[in-house]
Amino acid sequence: MPKGPTKRRPQTTARLLAAAQETFAERGFYGSSIEVICERAGLTRGAFYSNFRTKEELFFALFDLHAQRVVDRLTAAVDELDAAEDPVRAVLRRMSALDEAERRWYLLSTEFTLHAIRHPATARTLAEHDRRLREEIVRLLGRLFDRLGRRPTVDLGSLARLTTAVHEGSLAQSLVEPDRLAPEELAVTFLPLLVEAVSESAATGRRTGS
Repeated sequence: MPKGPTKRRPQTTARLLAAAQETFAERGFYGSSIEVICERAGLTRGAFYSNFRTKEELFFALFDLHAQRVVDRLTAAVDELDAAEDPVRAVLRRMSALDEAERRWYLLSTEFTLHAIRHPATARTLAEHDRRLREEIVRLLGRLFDRLGRRPTVDLGSLARLTTAVHEGSLAQSLVEPDRLAPEELAVTFLPLLVEAVSESAATGRRTGS
């Protein structure tokens, strides 16, 4: 990308991202051309290439925006733990809420994951973005256990992978059978049991270590 961004660049980038979200939602990743995205944004191909090298790079910019929304929602949920009657389930309900934006993102990210699996270089880039998001989730899981007065007995990175897998798998099943499975049902039912199974009372942990 050219150096020395102009004052207009942030607005141009925002227009491209908004147009990409809408276009990807309607046509999918493969069905969305750079030309259509530019047309929807009211911009030229030159404007696109002054901000992004490829359609994949545009997707990863959207990935980072979505990742920040995930972190913000989880942070807010952890911050509100003290006011919740059932803290773990309150966090899970917040994280499993499904709106139209989340539905569109799931469809796009699932399609892109399949694309990445077929292209090793893209898979490595996706794994790096996943890693950065997972680091934030690990940090917030640590805060969650602290607020619950519990100490994890497993690697939090692995736990973050498992909870993500449950969330994404549950969402897939709910989207296929929306009348039979609510998006949050599996997570709210089973993940609290997992939290108990992979942790111990912080007080117990201190006594054991003394």
